[in-house]
Amino acid sequence: MNVHAPSRPCLSSFLVGGEPCYGLVRDNGIVDLSARHPWSDLRQVIAAGKLVEISETAAGLGTDYAFDDVVFTIPLSASEKVICVGVNYPDPGGEHADGQDTPDYPSLFIRFPRSFVGHRQPVVCPAESPQFDYEGEIAIVIGRPGRRITERNALSHVAALTLCNEGSVRDWLCHGESNVTQGKNFDSSGSMGPWLIPFEEENQIADIRLVTRVNGEVRQDDRTSRMIFPFRKLIAYISTFTTLVPGDIIITGTPTVADDRLNPSSYLVPGDVVEVEAEGIGILSNPVVGER
Repeated sequence: MNVHAPSRPCLSSFLVGGEPCYGLVRDNGIVDLSARHPWSDLRQVIAAGKLVEISETAAGLGTDYAFDDVVFTIPLSASEKVICVGVNYPDPGGEHADGQDTPDYPSLFIRFPRSFVGHRQPVVCPAESPQFDYEGEIAIVIGRPGRRITERNALSHVAALTLCNEGSVRDWLCHGESNVTQGKNFDSSGSMGPWLIPFEEENQIADIRLVTRVNGEVRQDDRTSRMIFPFRKLIAYISTFTTLVPGDIIITGTPTVADDRLNPSSYLVPGDVVEVEAEGIGILSNPVVGER
C-alpha cells in the first residue's frame, strides 16, 4: 500500500509486532523515531514541545518499515480529554441545521479513546443498531496548557492537526433527552489519524476543504471558513471551564451530510469504506465490518 503524505511532516503512531511505536511517515515508508528518542509516545513528545524538532532531525534518515509492516493506531491513545463539538457547519442553504437561529454556544460531548481505531483499521457496526453513521471532522491537538485562553492567543496552544471519522449510532443518540454520550462511544465505532501534522500557522486551517466519501461517493463536502464556531472560539470557550493540557484533542464538528441522515440507505454496512480527507492533512481511510 502506498501512502500519499502531505508536504508537511506527518507523525504517526503504530504497532510493530504488537509493540507501540511512533515515527515520521514518508511516501515510501516510516522512519521509526520511538527507537531514537526518550519519549514513549507522541503525547509525551507534544508535552516536551518537540514535535517539530523530531520531524526535522529525521529528515536525513532512511525508512525502517514499509506500510504493510505496521498497524496504524490512533495518534494519541493517552489523551486526558477528547472533547467533541456538535453541529458546527450550517447547511448548504445557509440555515442552521435544525432550522433554529445560530446558537450562542457550541454543543459539546466527550468521547473515549477506546471508541476510535487507527488508519486502515476496521470500524465496527454495533450489533444493537442498523443506524451506524459517519461524520468526517478535523481534530486539533493541544500543545500548551491553558485555562481561560483568549481567542487572540488560542492558536498558540495548538500543537497539531489530525482527522476523525466520528462514527455515531443514530438511534442511540436519542436515548437521553439531552445526552448523546452513549451513541458516540461504542467501542471501535470511530477512527482517528492517519497522522499528526504539526501546526505552524492559521492558514493551515482557515479555509480548507473537508470531504467525506463512502465507497468513493461524496457524502460531506464543506470548508472550515464556514464553521459556526471557529477554532479560536472553540479553544477559548472550552478552556473557560476546563484546563486544556498537552495531548488533549478537540474534534471540531462535521459538515451537513449530502443526503438525508434518516434515509436507511445512507447508513454504513459491512463492506463499506469511509474516507475523510482535508487539504494539507491527508486521507483517513477505514473499512466497515460487522460486530462479531
